[in-house]
Amino acid sequence: MELKEQRVALGFANDVLGKSPTVLAVLFIVTIHPSKITRTTTPYAMINDYSAFPIEEEILFTMHTVFRVRDIKQTTTNDRLWEVQLTLTDDSDPQLANLTNCIKKEIDGTGWHSMATLMYKVGDFTRAEELYNELLSNSTDDIDKANIYHGLGLVYKSMGNYLKTLEFYEKAMKIREIILPPNHKSLAISYNDIAVVYEIMSQYEKALEFYKKSNKIVQEILPPNDPDLASSYNNIALLYGNMGDYSKALEFYEKAVEIEEISLPPNHPDLAGTFNNIGHTHNKMGNYSKALEFFGKSNKIAQQTLPANHPNLATSYNNIAMLYYDMGHYSKALEFFEKSNKIAQQSLPANDTHWAMLYNRIGETHSKMGNYVKALEFFEKSIEIEEISLPPNHPGLAISYDKIAATYCSMDKYSKALEFYEKSVKMKEIALPPNHPNLAASYNNIGLMCKSMNNYSKALEFYEKSMKIIETTMPSNHPDLATSYSNIGGVYFAKGDHKKAAEYLDQALTIHKMSLPASHPIIQRMTQSVKQLKEMG
Repeated sequence: MELKEQRVALGFANDVLGKSPTVLAVLFIVTIHPSKITRTTTPYAMINDYSAFPIEEEILFTMHTVFRVRDIKQTTTNDRLWEVQLTLTDDSDPQLANLTNCIKKEIDGTGWHSMATLMYKVGDFTRAEELYNELLSNSTDDIDKANIYHGLGLVYKSMGNYLKTLEFYEKAMKIREIILPPNHKSLAISYNDIAVVYEIMSQYEKALEFYKKSNKIVQEILPPNDPDLASSYNNIALLYGNMGDYSKALEFYEKAVEIEEISLPPNHPDLAGTFNNIGHTHNKMGNYSKALEFFGKSNKIAQQTLPANHPNLATSYNNIAMLYYDMGHYSKALEFFEKSNKIAQQSLPANDTHWAMLYNRIGETHSKMGNYVKALEFFEKSIEIEEISLPPNHPGLAISYDKIAATYCSMDKYSKALEFYEKSVKMKEIALPPNHPNLAASYNNIGLMCKSMNNYSKALEFYEKSMKIIETTMPSNHPDLATSYSNIGGVYFAKGDHKKAAEYLDQALTIHKMSLPASHPIIQRMTQSVKQLKEMG
């Protein structure tokens, strides 16, 4: 039921919407639970007896009133009108107080420095850049200049201009190296942030060099349970993960989380991030039960601190879903993919490429469960988005066509599978070099479909195209080459050309003997097949 106050608020919102087609309006709906009305709760007052417009029945809240955001959603009646569900919160809430204090420390500073930092924190990078440049033009103090240079570096990093970021980080670092002691915290920050940029630019050795410089200072000057020390360990862990050294990554993540569990509120986003990273690392190492444990911890914090339709919560569910998929628990994977999907429906535009990725994953899960019709439904949804949002010959679109083709193949619908494999290969022939391994795989798939449809001449044509690429790009003893020879041999056998079949199977057998023991079933089976074909030929 629409309340009188809501009708008044909607009147204001619709008035704004009518003035410009580019404006969005937000309707805040506040819930006040009687249990939260205590001596420490921020007061509010009904002011209709004092208002110039008593019919509007206004409520006045004091400036420092605190609300929890319960939900954010687009209204069904107007796609430019959003509803935000708020709940009045007792300002003595210990978790909220701890979190607020942490955030206050993060934007600590004086005057315009604090404002510039705040603009950076809330993502208004253009305004932050303007404020920092204004501060720089009026600054005569070297330390102050170093801090401003560093702030500009942070802004340029968030804007994706990494060369500009390095330029300003290094300006700050050079000043600090001259006028500060060698173990000063500001130098540790400079070294750390320079390392982050090198890591983004995939210059891992340079990144490790600066991370180690930073970590050395941090260990010397900070207490053993300081959050900044945890952050230093986290950064080194991430770098080792990117370098593929997962055991070293885990070692540093565990150092970080040991500190964070002591020094941060239990619902702090940094703790959720570390749990998530540990989960990813265990997943890459094949430790699925441990990965699930840490993804679960991260997800619990996300549920406590984020609105129910926040994209980061969707990502958290997606991580758990992918883990269940890797474990082969497809029904559980589907459960969490659908949770992610439900949030995405509320928070993402209809043609966002995230949708395509999510639909593909749901389709793959249905395919693994043998639900081929459902799999096709989601693959086709993915393609609808990709055809709108990606360039005409984008490799991602070709991959989606391959998935549809493979699903039709599993359903024994070879002509439909061939149709989509041919769509895929046309794109790959435009987008990829002529000897790319992905083209070899596509030609092989078309060959397989043609053989399944008894079109042996066309099957040979595409199997041989695949073989030529593999022969020119892979070592002479590569297993893919053995598979290629075996496939061609299979077509000749189907045509009744036993001599040719034996010739190609013998080549495949020679390769397998280089890498497999004589007792291996493939060796034994293929040896017997070659012998029989030669006797028949």
